[in-house]
Amino acid sequence: MKKLLSSIILGVLAFSLTSCERDITSLNIDPKHPQVLPSGTLFAMGQYQQFYYAYTGSVNHNNYRFFTQMWSETTYTDEVNYDLVTRNQPRNVFNRLYVYTINNYEQAKTNLASEGGDPSLKANKYASLEIAQIFAWEQAVDTFGDIPYTDALKASSGQFAPKYDDAKNIYVDLIKRLNNVLGNINLSKSGYDKEDLVYYGDMSKWTRLANSIRLRLAINLADTDPALAKTTAEAAVASGVLSSNADSYSFHFDGGTFTNPVFDDLVASGRYDFVPSQPVVDLMNSKSDPRRDVWFTKIGGVYKGGPFGPLAPYNSYSHISSHFTGADAPANLFSYVEVLFLKAEGVARGFNMGGATAADLFKAAQQASMDENGVPAADASAYIAAHPYDATNWKKSIGEEAWISLFDRGFAAWNFTRRLDYPVLTNPTNSRLTAVPKRMPYSDQEYVLNKTNVTAAATKIGGDKAETKLFWDKF
Repeated sequence: MKKLLSSIILGVLAFSLTSCERDITSLNIDPKHPQVLPSGTLFAMGQYQQFYYAYTGSVNHNNYRFFTQMWSETTYTDEVNYDLVTRNQPRNVFNRLYVYTINNYEQAKTNLASEGGDPSLKANKYASLEIAQIFAWEQAVDTFGDIPYTDALKASSGQFAPKYDDAKNIYVDLIKRLNNVLGNINLSKSGYDKEDLVYYGDMSKWTRLANSIRLRLAINLADTDPALAKTTAEAAVASGVLSSNADSYSFHFDGGTFTNPVFDDLVASGRYDFVPSQPVVDLMNSKSDPRRDVWFTKIGGVYKGGPFGPLAPYNSYSHISSHFTGADAPANLFSYVEVLFLKAEGVARGFNMGGATAADLFKAAQQASMDENGVPAADASAYIAAHPYDATNWKKSIGEEAWISLFDRGFAAWNFTRRLDYPVLTNPTNSRLTAVPKRMPYSDQEYVLNKTNVTAAATKIGGDKAETKLFWDKF
């Protein structure tokens, strides 16, 4: 994996350096170095960027763990008090999503069209690019709300000020795109193979990921469009979603040239700026959760989380273990565990999720999380028996258990906390906001470069504030 990842991504850097030195005339074209990047190289780079910045602990690029109050800060308190201005986080997140991820996939599609090869193989490659890009689009719309979509990525045709599309319309189109691409996958063929840094061309796994994205979109729609949510969720499950921990959309860093970004932020930097939060640790303590042994260290013989909001000195609280901070620890953006909780929620909402009960799916999700984290079987069984599904308050039951199980996967957990309103997150005393964030405000650069359109979007959604709820966050 180390050599493979290094050769693909460093190849991008080599291309950029050599291409800027060449003349545009045919006499100076180096036949050993392509002038157009192969689609597979762009695909690998898009995947790497998508995982790195969706998982990084850098407060400049990723605030999801603070929006869900999973981490506390040891050196400064800007992020835990929801200061989203000082470090320009909205601009950084917006640019990373559009420029480094969504655009990489779009350019890869363009380049793929001019490449030769087996039409079925090309169709599968296109499907992988499309599914990965839709996954990034979903992150963008669920982070900001209304965003540039239809007019986005059209700078080459002179579109430098794209209009903002309605978030619900984007959802509908993403579901349509997933339906279309699923119909074009040939399961008897592979996809990108070595350039696919997650599934290595296994189109059955790409199919299950696409259906799982459909399921997540559907569950988010449940309170605002229950009919569409039901048909979409049931179709996704019937077609086959992630079916084991081995199916999870997870990126394995090589631990050498390319290391897990949490390792970079918490270990390699020598800063140790974060500890697990008191809200997380207290809830796990109240449940005698065996995952604490895997995730955290003890301080004074107990698990102790740092207060969320005030400064939490590093040596006074439990630390996040190498399970998350190891150089080669994987970044998991869409897990089997999450899918099981989504299915349990679907049943609770009256959807047919393959005939299973909500209680059985809830229990399966708990077990999958225990297995994923290497918890001994006896400890896992005892925990599951002591904390069964509560049908009388299913939002609290699913919300709290999913929040714990998705620890360190801030974006995935954020959907649950916004949709279910559990666990109840308290706005810090010194918060810059009036409530815990429901969205990321728009990039300040948009107010300079695309003022008319971003202003119209801000007005439409009810104000460009972090407290403004997304269209699907109804209650």
